[in-house]
Amino acid sequence: MDPAPFLIQCLNALQYGLLLFLVASGLTLIFGIMGVINLAHGSFYMIGAYMAYALAPLVAATFGGGFFATLLVGLVLAVLLGYVLEWAFFSYLYRRDHLQQVLMTYGLILVFEELRSLIVGDDVHGVAPPPLFAASVPLGDVMTYPVYRLFISGVCLLLAAGMYFVFTRTRLGMMIRAGSTNREMVQSLGIDIGFLYRIVFAAGVALAVLAGMVAAPVSSVYPGMGNQVLIVCFVVVVIGGIGSVRGALVAALLIGLVDTFGKVIFPQAAGVLVYVLMAAILLWKPAGLFRAG
Repeated sequence: MDPAPFLIQCLNALQYGLLLFLVASGLTLIFGIMGVINLAHGSFYMIGAYMAYALAPLVAATFGGGFFATLLVGLVLAVLLGYVLEWAFFSYLYRRDHLQQVLMTYGLILVFEELRSLIVGDDVHGVAPPPLFAASVPLGDVMTYPVYRLFISGVCLLLAAGMYFVFTRTRLGMMIRAGSTNREMVQSLGIDIGFLYRIVFAAGVALAVLAGMVAAPVSSVYPGMGNQVLIVCFVVVVIGGIGSVRGALVAALLIGLVDTFGKVIFPQAAGVLVYVLMAAILLWKPAGLFRAG
């Protein structure tokens, strides 16, 4: 493979892996820390993509803002959505078995899909990248790479560093880690574990929504787009280790490499290579690459 196409595929793998991490990190927080199997997590990614499509003209008309103002408004709405959903639905699932969690969160998928159909319809939409990042970087004599894809990678790396700092260097991160290990002990210390879990859930929803919003300009916005990403996100969580944000990052980057180069080198088998990777890693380390933390 020539150097320029190889570099482009490496950048594509990095961008896809980091974007996948952004979605999967929210899932591993909810699944690993709160113990809830949330099948509706992919719907939050879809909601983010439709927010990028539907909010842009409203934000421009109301506030005169552009892409970054749309992201900010979308994040605020995502946090509110996550807080309300945890209070209204997920707070009742912590002591229920996994079958009840699966049934309720699958029901939420159906609700979100119907609401999406009623509000914005069933058409496929495109979202234009912001003018600031609409250019391309030349790679070699004839090939270029979109600046916006580099922007996506930069945003994901920044958020990964922020999550690492919060979980390892702040009091909030210490309480979240303690709450995931021993809920009763944290409650006995006077910490409101219910409020803490709402913060975690709202953060997980916001991460998935943000991933959908930044991914919208490089992919179409279409019905059911969250279902496919949900399956891959569960693979990321399993490979990385349930509850491990660090593991989610490593697993997402591995999947990005395998999926991107698999489509180039083994196009007929590209659809199964990610699952072969998962099986191989689980044979080696049945609990995933990293423990929670």
